[in-house]
Amino acid sequence: MTIASVDIGTNTVLLLIAEVDSSTNKIVPLINEYRMPRIGQGTKLSGVISREKLTLLYEVLNEYKSIINRYNCEKVILTGTNAFRLASNTSDVIKEIKKSFDFDLTVISGEEEAEYAYLGAVPNLDSADNLIVIDIGGSSTEIIRGNSYKILSKNSLQLGSVSGTEQFLKSSPPIKTEIENLKYEIVNKFSSIDKKIASNQVIAIAGTATTIACMKLGLKEFEEGLVDRSPISIQDMKTIIDELSFLKTNEILKKYGPVMKGREDIIFAGAFILFQFMKHFSLEKIKVSTRGIRYGAIVCAQATRFLNSRSSEKTLVRL
Repeated sequence: MTIASVDIGTNTVLLLIAEVDSSTNKIVPLINEYRMPRIGQGTKLSGVISREKLTLLYEVLNEYKSIINRYNCEKVILTGTNAFRLASNTSDVIKEIKKSFDFDLTVISGEEEAEYAYLGAVPNLDSADNLIVIDIGGSSTEIIRGNSYKILSKNSLQLGSVSGTEQFLKSSPPIKTEIENLKYEIVNKFSSIDKKIASNQVIAIAGTATTIACMKLGLKEFEEGLVDRSPISIQDMKTIIDELSFLKTNEILKKYGPVMKGREDIIFAGAFILFQFMKHFSLEKIKVSTRGIRYGAIVCAQATRFLNSRSSEKTLVRL
């Protein structure tokens, strides 16, 4: 079965088209695309997703629909996250997307987002014993602890790379008091999570983590084969934070190249969240995964399909 999974986040809109083996549920990616319309920009303050941002989103979805049709996808999954949870016009957007594209957008809760993030990352690992996954999004950060496919705890924190920038970092480069205020907010958010859950296997997913991996590897363009499973140390994070703290937005883009395009003004906040996360749990090293919510959406959809089929079988037996 060929499935398209679209993850509409605060900052990015990601498309995965994958071949899914119905007997093993193995997900084999055929194509990955990403665009950065940043639909959640200003949503926390205004309470709505702006018409300007919706126009950009619909342009992306129109492009993606052409790709989806080209691959003759049998199923299309659209997942909306925190920007839609915050916006008061979400129900209108869902109707517009259905009318214009015939796609059903499902807005998931913070806990579901954490679950999707975790389940998306797990199949790509050699071992998922005693695992923590962190997903730094545009307006929320999910932290999930699990053992193989069993999730033991999950936290969704209302702070991400976009919201952290909008709330605290008004200058470019950020001034000392702004960084201190952001640090206070991050530390306060993480204080609710018990440090004892720390694991020796921590996976970071989503755009902040993959961009940092590219920065460390010196990649000007994203190369999934090099980024996936690549390590990032606490010393790497200290070096990157120090470099970013002295650079203006345009200087960041110039230094790191096309891989930073669209993220240059929010990368400091995202990196600082990851750095403080590593400090909170006293982590010397983490690994980056290029998989995440769009993969997890397929895992959950296949699980639901399986349960529904089993339920149908039981009904037939009863009949």
